[in-house]
Amino acid sequence: MKNLFSIDGKVALVTGGSRGIGAMIARGYVENGARVYISSRKAEVCDAYAAELSAAGTCVSLPADLSSMDGIKALAAALAEREERLDILVNNAGAAWGAPFAEFPESGWDKVMDLNVKAPFFLTLALLPQLEAAASDADPARVINIGSIDGIGTPRAETYSYPASKAGIIHLSRVMAYRLAPRRITVNAVAPGPFESQMMAATLREQGDAIRAMVPLNRIGTPADMAGVAIYLASRAGAYVTGATIQVDGGSVIAGRA
Repeated sequence: MKNLFSIDGKVALVTGGSRGIGAMIARGYVENGARVYISSRKAEVCDAYAAELSAAGTCVSLPADLSSMDGIKALAAALAEREERLDILVNNAGAAWGAPFAEFPESGWDKVMDLNVKAPFFLTLALLPQLEAAASDADPARVINIGSIDGIGTPRAETYSYPASKAGIIHLSRVMAYRLAPRRITVNAVAPGPFESQMMAATLREQGDAIRAMVPLNRIGTPADMAGVAIYLASRAGAYVTGATIQVDGGSVIAGRA
């Protein structure tokens, strides 16, 4: 049972891979020997982060806007031009929107739902040939959908479409896991709590001490915490896990603080 957590030589695509949770996962994969493609809407940011990670291994930038079907199809085609197989797909690209209940706009609802729920489904569908080409009984292809503890608990922030979308992607992961298991593809969700990400940066500056105090482990998540879970799910160690949601939150949900 040696090398249970090895991902050396695997091919991975991480959407939203130039910052935040996606950047943490992408770095963990690159530094552990995977050939990694990252995607994000801003080409210059995506290119710069891929170049940075290339100092530690192989990382290729594939900028794409996944808020539209055209963008989803374009990313799938760009990956297919370069790779016949895809071992790991991390659906991380996402958006949030905040507004008071009485003022919450339809545009804020649609943008979040399209990127957080619709895009992971249709990108996985578009990349199904490459996922199937990588899959075997002993080592299935992996789809990892990034949810949030906001999709499990009841957040206090007025970001109505965001927790709804994250609850949606968590349940969609279970449905997809059942459907794709015969194709030797596992589908799991990760539900992060507070992490040192760009999305959380302002909140942590203003409320960092209060947030830490609400986490039973009394700290904010680090890049290694997120990379470790993503590597586990992508490695032989996670080959028999499908339809699961792993909370990476320092105990926030079990403490009723999500």
